[in-house]
Amino acid sequence: MDFVRDSRDDCFFLLRLRVLTSASAQALRQPRRRPRLAVAVVEDLVTAIVTEVYPVGSALPPENVLCDMYEVSRTVVREATTALTEKGLVVSQQGRGTIIQDDTHWNLLDPMVLGALFQREDGLSYLDNLVEIRTALEASMCAKAARNLTPADAAALTAQMKKLKGLIETPAAYVHEDVVLHDILMDISGDRLSKAIIGTIQGKALKNITYSGKLNVEHIKATHEAHELIADAILRRDPDGAAKAMRDHIQGSWLKRRPNRIGK
Repeated sequence: MDFVRDSRDDCFFLLRLRVLTSASAQALRQPRRRPRLAVAVVEDLVTAIVTEVYPVGSALPPENVLCDMYEVSRTVVREATTALTEKGLVVSQQGRGTIIQDDTHWNLLDPMVLGALFQREDGLSYLDNLVEIRTALEASMCAKAARNLTPADAAALTAQMKKLKGLIETPAAYVHEDVVLHDILMDISGDRLSKAIIGTIQGKALKNITYSGKLNVEHIKATHEAHELIADAILRRDPDGAAKAMRDHIQGSWLKRRPNRIGK
């Protein structure tokens, strides 16, 4: 009887171990969510580091000072420091504290880091670089879209172009549907990796007035004409024409709204 009871205990233990192991593995697969307060502290410190309030090689203020600055607990400050380390912005050094790393270590595709880069005095060069990347990727994707076009894709593209035409006189609504149009084109291309890259690098830029420019009907009319050239080439299944139309659209639009410097 003792042998039977021991065997049951062993089985129960193994079953619990499997459940716990499975739960742990699932937790590891899920992205870690930080408290909102920690995220706010992280965002402020990321901006301060990237815009060189804290220069490369210098140390962040001590933990107790950061607690006082942000009126948060040590736990929140430690969470924030961990996040900065994950982004490649800082490194802990024994006896020196939390040291700012040079930008070769930064995760430039991190949305917070990107958003801060666009706020720097040399932020315009990063926006120029973003436009170059967008031009290369989206032109290639339009060529793929022209090759991959199905009747259902053509119907969706035609419907979106019709919707956009009706919104020319309402710039804010047009801009929203403009994003939808680009998503449709990227989906038709089937290039999921390029879409993910563009989504990452452009999300913060769209919130930057230097990049997005001021909305007006004349700008929207010119944009729609460019969209029509892109859509027509794709609907004709003309890869080279579609790539050229998208290239001309992105580059031409940026040249029109590009300031001479950030904040101008």
